[in-house]
Amino acid sequence: MLMKFLTNLISLFYPDLCIICGNNLVEGEQFLCLHCLHKIPKTFYHLRDSNPAEQRLRGKIPYEKISSFLYFEKGGETQKMIHQIKYKGNKKFARWLGELMAEDIKKSTFFNDIDYIVPVPSHKKRIRQRGFNQAEELAKGISQTTNIPINTDCLQKTGSNISQTRKGVYERWINNQYVFSLKDEHLFSGKHILLIDDVMTTGATLESCAQCITTCNNTKISILTLAITR
Repeated sequence: MLMKFLTNLISLFYPDLCIICGNNLVEGEQFLCLHCLHKIPKTFYHLRDSNPAEQRLRGKIPYEKISSFLYFEKGGETQKMIHQIKYKGNKKFARWLGELMAEDIKKSTFFNDIDYIVPVPSHKKRIRQRGFNQAEELAKGISQTTNIPINTDCLQKTGSNISQTRKGVYERWINNQYVFSLKDEHLFSGKHILLIDDVMTTGATLESCAQCITTCNNTKISILTLAITR
């Protein structure tokens, strides 16, 4: 009783706010108010054949299925959520978003036959700056919901490429060459790997990761990102 009273008292003076609209959250709401939760721009790509996420990587890598959960537009709801993770260090929110998209997508067959969830790795320097790898936190939320194990030990980022925010397609591709490697090629052999990342732009980072993984024997690759740019 005392603990609940103190929690309510703290909430009275320091209320939790919706990450998108900034309004106070009420009991039962977490991170997003119900109004904003219902209007986040979902793609429903996991229900579509030949969706735009697949088209972005078609002919570049072999894949089983590719999807993105939300549309990303400058100044939109998704950008505010990504900003909260990348620049505000909201680790719990990243994991919650992983759970949210997994709950939606697991109603389909998208997660069928996946052996390992593998987040796109960050360089150690970037993890020290941010405190965590956002792709890994998304993956933890997905794993929690689907019970598919995460593997963060095999695929590693060996180079430290510079920010890609203002780079074009070719520059992004060059920037990602040879920065990923595998610690143990046998670990992924014969497995179906689900690569996880936060935002798909040109797909250069995911392409580089997938090319690295395809050096394993008889490996299948699927890809899921939280968002995709229009």
